[in-house]
Amino acid sequence: MGSETWHEALDKLTPATQDLHRALQSVMEEFEAVDWYQQRFDSTPDPELKAILAHNRDEEKEHAAMLLEWLRRHDPGIHSAFETYLFKEGELTDLEEQGKGAAASATSSSPALPERTFTVGSLKGER
Repeated sequence: MGSETWHEALDKLTPATQDLHRALQSVMEEFEAVDWYQQRFDSTPDPELKAILAHNRDEEKEHAAMLLEWLRRHDPGIHSAFETYLFKEGELTDLEEQGKGAAASATSSSPALPERTFTVGSLKGER
């Protein structure tokens, strides 16, 4: 069974793009499951069911984290964005300016990352 979310003909997509799609789709599904379990956790008065739902919710978070790490390892643009924003102190919107220099060098200086990128550029209309 294939994904119902392909936007282009599958035979025109590279294997790397197909794998990126699989990972992105999966991480969305994992976070959706976190949301569902959290809502059910909040809604039930039964303490035993609450414990099970919390356990299941937290397992989904682990799955999402593994997928995010795979994405970081396989997409230099995601790697760069994670370096800029994750595990940082201060205002997130201020970190963008600090990260622009790192983003420019990330795709060319990291030997652990493949030579491909999947970014589409700025969504702010800058070129």
